[in-house]
Amino acid sequence: MYCKNFFYILIGCLFFQSALAQEKKDSLVLRLNLKFKDETLVQNKKYISESKDTLEIEVIRFYISNIKFQYSDATTFSEPNSYHLIDIENPNSLRIPITKTSNKTISKVTFSIGIDSLASVSGAMSGDLDPTKGMYWAWQSGFINMKIEGKSSSCKTRKNAFQFHIGGYMKPNYAIRTIELKPINSNLEINVDVAELFKYIKLSENNSIMIPGSKAMELADKAVGMFSENNTEN
Repeated sequence: MYCKNFFYILIGCLFFQSALAQEKKDSLVLRLNLKFKDETLVQNKKYISESKDTLEIEVIRFYISNIKFQYSDATTFSEPNSYHLIDIENPNSLRIPITKTSNKTISKVTFSIGIDSLASVSGAMSGDLDPTKGMYWAWQSGFINMKIEGKSSSCKTRKNAFQFHIGGYMKPNYAIRTIELKPINSNLEINVDVAELFKYIKLSENNSIMIPGSKAMELADKAVGMFSENNTEN
């Protein structure tokens, strides 16, 4: 009996190692590091923005979509069904595994922040696009591309709350934005620095955006600056 059990355990270990080797060979991982300046972003921790607001982040969620790679030989790869919800409350969401189609060197990565108009009007959705994720307004307004909520003593609101829900898919309020980065290592790590957004916000004057419009468009433009390559070699 002991030998039989040992045999099954051995076979299981070999299968697991084979699966890991296959995953390493056939896929890569796009990693996101949520930060506030030089620190890892932590929920409900107090930070001070460049606008001198003391603030705490309670919610941060955003969509990454339309992931594309350009290789050093100018050929490209586009991830199919490329919709990923990033959520500080779900650490697994900060790792996006992507099936590789080539072992070529990646020279450029592009992706969108938000959901395109086609997905916004497609009707029933599942996975990261499921309305139960709390990131869908209605078909007239589409998805919330980015949601940031928290509190600050600068906000003269109930419980000192601030809420920024950035979205909109119909012109002139098309809030999706495209990011283009040039990775310096094979791990494809991206820093997402929330402080880069809040340096443009004075919370005593602007602490709520809840619908598509010109203010959401302005904040979508500023949110592009949150994303940068991780310049630390592993």
